[in-house]
Amino acid sequence: MNYSILELKNLMELAKTAAFSAGNKHLEEHGDGAYCGFAWVDIRGIKGNTKLGRAMKAAGYEQDYTRAFSIWDPSGIATQCMSTKEAGARAAAKVFNDAGFTAFASSRPD
Repeated sequence: MNYSILELKNLMELAKTAAFSAGNKHLEEHGDGAYCGFAWVDIRGIKGNTKLGRAMKAAGYEQDYTRAFSIWDPSGIATQCMSTKEAGARAAAKVFNDAGFTAFASSRPD
């Protein structure tokens, strides 16, 4: 995969927009009554010292302690509702998967 820094920044914005839209749709359909929790996206299989890994770091992606590139709460919606956060993370992961990455939505209760 060859992505420029600008393309990676645009991909991040696309993923966050999809996450925001999916999270809002979930809130409209189900409300804010589920349990509290967190959700994020992990992008796996990219080493930080490769050309792509360095470009991702330059574009603002961060690696977590497992060395996955992790995007915490991609929807950015001000709620603690874990199912809403999960809906956003799944939508963001789909954007990355569609772009050729190996991405997973993850979550945990608070």
